[in-house]
Amino acid sequence: MITDFNQLDLSKQYTYADYLTWTFEERVELFKGWVKKMSPAPNRIHQQVSFNLSRMVGNYLLEKTCNAYTAPFDVRLIGKSIKSANKPEAIYTVVQPDICVICDQSKLDDRGCIGAPDWIIEIVSPGNTKKEIDDKYLLYQENKVREYWIIQPTDETLTVFDLKDEKYQFRKIYNNVDKAPVGIFPEFDVDLVEVFRK
Repeated sequence: MITDFNQLDLSKQYTYADYLTWTFEERVELFKGWVKKMSPAPNRIHQQVSFNLSRMVGNYLLEKTCNAYTAPFDVRLIGKSIKSANKPEAIYTVVQPDICVICDQSKLDDRGCIGAPDWIIEIVSPGNTKKEIDDKYLLYQENKVREYWIIQPTDETLTVFDLKDEKYQFRKIYNNVDKAPVGIFPEFDVDLVEVFRK
């Protein structure tokens, strides 16, 4: 039983089975078994952007079959290994996206999501590094997340990637006055004026 983050051996790979036994307060993610400590609580602007966007996505999804979730919410990524879906000891990647949308209800259980969400939105915090952003881009591409948004609150920009032929295609960088179309929901545009409203 690990009750303190400092008890972890960061030179060792862990599984989701290990992750389930940890009782310390710090939030962590697993990237192919490697522990990544998450930044301290996000700043106010990050939280405001997250709330604004969550409200818009949630309102759009009312009476639809897809569900939206906000962090902390565990997403267990299994790559191509469907056999590992119900075996915590065979899962090596657990992430907590800021916002994710899942349309396949069979991927949901009491612990979160098992498999790739359809749409993931990450909001960059001052503590995030380029490596963390790059790592998640590769993880989400490998696991076939259909649409990936990266929001930069300080610049008030949104970068969008769409999955085509199992690779992310850069779509566009949107500014704070734009309306960004959601690729997986063609009738839904996100008004970035409202997203970045303080």
